[in-house]
Amino acid sequence: QVQLVESGGRLVQPGDSLRLSCTASGLTSVNYNMGWFRQAPGKEREFVAAIRWTGRLTSYTDSVQGRFTISRDNAKNTVYLQMNSLKPEDAAVYFCAAGVRPGWSPTSIHEYDYWGQGTQVTVSH
Repeated sequence: QVQLVESGGRLVQPGDSLRLSCTASGLTSVNYNMGWFRQAPGKEREFVAAIRWTGRLTSYTDSVQGRFTISRDNAKNTVYLQMNSLKPEDAAVYFCAAGVRPGWSPTSIHEYDYWGQGTQVTVSH
């Protein structure tokens, strides 16, 4: 059974940095593309960042480009989201997702087969 477990979310102040981690278990191979999505209260889940299973391709939503960095360590079955210069509008529950597809359309929730339970990120004074 595949499980994705996120960690690292907490309360931070605007301008702070935070690193989220997502560790996968039960995956039968390493060729899973990984993504981070977030959902704020009353809003739909939205794409944040994704990384191809090789680690050579990444994708970001415009609002986090240049501030967030996604990376992965396949040996540890872990994907990271380094978030810098956090803003109040970044506050949300952040979800990790994994999926295997022949192509790559990272922004769509339908590209992912497995989801974590989420970790709360709060950005406030």
